[in-house]
Amino acid sequence: MEILIVDNASTDGSAEMVQAEFPTVKLIQPGRNTGYAAGNNLAFAEATGEWLLTLNPDTEVGEGVLEQAVRILEARTAYGVLSCRFIGPEGETQASVRGFPTLKSLFGELTGLARLAPRSFGDYRLSHFDYETEQPAPQPMGTFLLFRREALEAVGDPAKPFDESFPIFFNEVDLLLRLNQAGWPCLYTPQFSIRHHGGMSTRQVRKEMIWESHRSLVRFLEKHATRRERKWLGVVKMLALGGAFVRAKGYREGFRP
Repeated sequence: MEILIVDNASTDGSAEMVQAEFPTVKLIQPGRNTGYAAGNNLAFAEATGEWLLTLNPDTEVGEGVLEQAVRILEARTAYGVLSCRFIGPEGETQASVRGFPTLKSLFGELTGLARLAPRSFGDYRLSHFDYETEQPAPQPMGTFLLFRREALEAVGDPAKPFDESFPIFFNEVDLLLRLNQAGWPCLYTPQFSIRHHGGMSTRQVRKEMIWESHRSLVRFLEKHATRRERKWLGVVKMLALGGAFVRAKGYREGFRP
């Protein structure tokens, strides 16, 4: 195995700690905060293996987990990506799988119909998803995603799979959708788990990240909306940015590399 760390201009001595304590780890230092998508692309460009794992820094991975993950995906030849159960700080199973956002599902979330009629309007948050069962999963969190290189080759350059126009949010959603459309869906398995502390990076700049998440949702819809949905994009953009203004209690610029 090889471990690659992209240090997005940390200021707490993390890079120096890696160099001193983990000399076999490949440390990539772009000298600035590139964002999540571009940072992952830097690592993917250097990675040489058949299996490529994205792993967030607010996680703990137990012994044998990576070997088990590879064995599972290796055996499930119809799948291009693997995710697993996330365990939160209190030992709870986190709701980590969502559907791909559409105007219908977002309408259900905004109006409460997703809660009242989850089978008809609840295909975004997937409140009915069974985390005890191994099954296809549209878009799990990017916290732990094991990719098959062959699958990445089917949707573009495996050395640069993430669309950098989604710098922080929705880049993995975009990639998972493209893989799904190319016949390489994602599989969720409860056979192993990782511990996930959840949002420890983004909450440090919470208001900026609220704006970035809302803007990225708009970008995602603009990229993937159907012809019928496109006539409503102006309204959706107004609602999304208005929601960001309310949640962040004012305007924020969002992410800037």
